[in-house]
Amino acid sequence: MKIEKGTPGYLNARKIRLLLLTLLEFGIVIALLVLGYMQTGTKLNLLTVVAIVGCLPACKMLVGLITVLPYRTADQEKAAEIQDKAPLLTTAFDLVITSREKIMPVEAVVISGNTVCGYAPNKKTVPEEAARHIKNILEENRLTKITVKIFSDYTPFLTRAEGLNSIAQVEQSEHRKRENRIRRILLNISM
Repeated sequence: MKIEKGTPGYLNARKIRLLLLTLLEFGIVIALLVLGYMQTGTKLNLLTVVAIVGCLPACKMLVGLITVLPYRTADQEKAAEIQDKAPLLTTAFDLVITSREKIMPVEAVVISGNTVCGYAPNKKTVPEEAARHIKNILEENRLTKITVKIFSDYTPFLTRAEGLNSIAQVEQSEHRKRENRIRRILLNISM
């Protein structure tokens, strides 16, 4: 079963998928080299050329794997707790948001109307920079007047998510379409 981007466990599933594809592609390259050498007795043959050209997609997969390896997936218990405490909110998990200058892992994001709150426990993520980048991207996509707050501590994030859920329960929000659009944009700027 394919785990979709934005769901808990996505990063681990992506790492495994990229590892398997990388091993498969390099295995094909090695098989072509060995087959060409065994058939002709020399490395100067057409299969060697095909194997060398086959290194390009294999290396692309390897680079994708190397870029994702340092980042951990969201804690399953925390993800379940967030989904329990904020069932009315639009959520996204396992985001590795990329900007031109930095890569910022964000474990969880909850979206309610014009408010986006994220939880980023990684020391590499500066909450203010991540919030500013997300806000700029949303404004570039013509989504204005949105408040973005990234928390480095879990308890304040969960408290804010519960508060947003309470507000959503009272208001019976019709912003679901807009929230899904914000979620799609966040998934697009994430690895």
